Amino acid sequence: MEKRKPVQSFRYGAIEAAIWANDTRNGTIYNVTFARRYKDGEEWKSSDFFGRDDLLLLAKLADKAHTWIYENK
Repeated sequence: MEKRKPVQSFRYGAIEAAIWANDTRNGTIYNVTFARRYKDGEEWKSSDFFGRDDLLLLAKLADKAHTWIYENK
């Protein structure tokens, strides 16, 4: 089975926003997921927990994702 991929993604440092398209009978609906990437030894992992210093980047990515969805609706 082929792994689903986001239609768009944005990254600032370790914080990433991924935009996902879901086709419905009423048209395409977009959802956004946010993740913080980090390295645990030699392995890259992701978390959906954000610290104080991540919040401004998270807000900027949310704004960027909102703009992309608005322009591609």
